[in-house]
Amino acid sequence: MKQSKTFIGVLLIGFGLFFVLQQYSIPILSRFDTWPTILIILGIAFLTQGYLNKQPESILPGGILTGLGIHFHALQHWSSWIDHWGMYTLIVGFSFLLRAHKTNQGVMAGLVLVIISLIGISSITLPRWFGWIDYFFVQIEQFWPFLLIGLGAFFLFKK
Repeated sequence: MKQSKTFIGVLLIGFGLFFVLQQYSIPILSRFDTWPTILIILGIAFLTQGYLNKQPESILPGGILTGLGIHFHALQHWSSWIDHWGMYTLIVGFSFLLRAHKTNQGVMAGLVLVIISLIGISSITLPRWFGWIDYFFVQIEQFWPFLLIGLGAFFLFKK
């Protein structure tokens, strides 16, 4: 019972603070009354659930939601923030590594995602003779929905 109380408690406190920010329009904190803050609140609730109540399955969604919320906030408020698909795989990769810290599962998936992300993000600044990397990722961007459909069908019909 304590486990669900922790999650609900953090969620209620977070949403209460969010609505206070919206209602009173505090100038310094007004940038946090947007929808990415809701993602951060949900993510922190999942992370709290995962770490305080020893439920490591909550760490992965918590890391992803918190990371996405921070990313979307940064896109809105900092013009120098990187807006690249590699940021999303980087967030998921770091979330796998956060969970792996508690469970020792998903280290390889996390490292692979982080490496792919760093290569993808840095491909826009690599010398011209690394153009094949950018071409490779452009092809992946074009066909990744079909890859997802194929993987989904594989998992559905696998015996």
